[in-house]
Amino acid sequence: MGKTPVKMRAVVYALSPFQQKVMPGLWKDLPAKLHHKVSENWLSATLLLAPLIAVRMYVDNYQEKEKLAHRY
Repeated sequence: MGKTPVKMRAVVYALSPFQQKVMPGLWKDLPAKLHHKVSENWLSATLLLAPLIAVRMYVDNYQEKEKLAHRY
């Protein structure tokens, strides 16, 4: 009539520290994946990289002028 307790087992998922293939698909054929992404989104990549490159070139040029300013 009474309920008898039943022992339950817990399922524990863990990643072994010795497991080498955690995300094998992420690094597989990486250059081809990057080429595909850039060729697919070349406009977005250009709009992202052009201002960064322009600012870097401006800063380098400005610093070089500052270095040579005392010569004149």
